[in-house]
Amino acid sequence: FKSVTFEDSLFKNCVFEDITSLNSYFRNRTSVNTTFYNTDFKQYKFIDSKLINYTFFHIRMGCQISFNDDYSAYWIYFVNFMGTLALLPGNIVSALLMDRIGWLMTL
Repeated sequence: FKSVTFEDSLFKNCVFEDITSLNSYFRNRTSVNTTFYNTDFKQYKFIDSKLINYTFFHIRMGCQISFNDDYSAYWIYFVNFMGTLALLPGNIVSALLMDRIGWLMTL
């Protein structure tokens, strides 16, 4: 999970296994007979929630890398495109130079 908030929900007989969450929270949630195995869910993520007959096994730290929500895939592709565009003048000059003096002299 990256950033999920479960609100006003009921989980019965659920098993959460191998889950890493970053900004996931549970608000006003009721959980009955729930097992958390190898997750990074801590007590502070359960806000105004009732946990009835729950078990935590192998709690781990998880990945805490966070990106802002406005840091979208558009910016990743745009920066990659600009980097590729910066190489274009050098490629043109090297192609013209190779035609002018030959590939052997260019090596």
